[in-house]
Amino acid sequence: MTRWTTCAAIAEARCIGILRASSAAAAVSAGRALVQGGVTVVEVAFTTPGAPAAIAELRTACPDALVGAGTVLDAAAAFAAVQAGAKFLVSPLVSEEVLRAGHRYGIAVIPGAASPTEINAAMELGADAVKLFPAGSLGIGYLRAVAAAMPQVPFVPTGGISAEDAPQWLAAGAIAVGVGGSLTSGDPASIADRARLLARACAAGPATPG
Repeated sequence: MTRWTTCAAIAEARCIGILRASSAAAAVSAGRALVQGGVTVVEVAFTTPGAPAAIAELRTACPDALVGAGTVLDAAAAFAAVQAGAKFLVSPLVSEEVLRAGHRYGIAVIPGAASPTEINAAMELGADAVKLFPAGSLGIGYLRAVAAAMPQVPFVPTGGISAEDAPQWLAAGAIAVGVGGSLTSGDPASIADRARLLARACAAGPATPG
């Protein structure tokens, strides 16, 4: 899978389920529930103990899912994620070494940015998309304004997004949304149910901008 096909798959799915768990086993359990519920793009945060092992196991358990790594802060973490089989890397910041490491191995990289200056810097370094973060604090109106000024940027807003407001973020200019805490807490059955709601909300298309 190439960088552009990865980004196309994320744009088609319109959402990324973010796994931030207490262990690799917990991440795998939650990840399987997400995929069962219809969220087929999942990101294992590197704050999860044993994150590379979770990525590798999820790829085996869910071969049709697109599994990536999140909270990738440096080249060492990027390399570990690639070795584990991650198909994309997400970072909360703009790191040139993460971008270089991911691209060296043909992996899509989505750095995090908030201001137009940071967003532009990410794009000039070759970002495949930009994680608008923290999206909930910035607001849907902020994304709409920045996307209008920078229509060339593929935005993936993340942080404080729920199934209920995901369509509004898509309408404001996002190609996909990243959803974590509100989606992946609780038992596997609850996670699968919430995943179904999110997948349906995103598949329904962008809501009319308010």
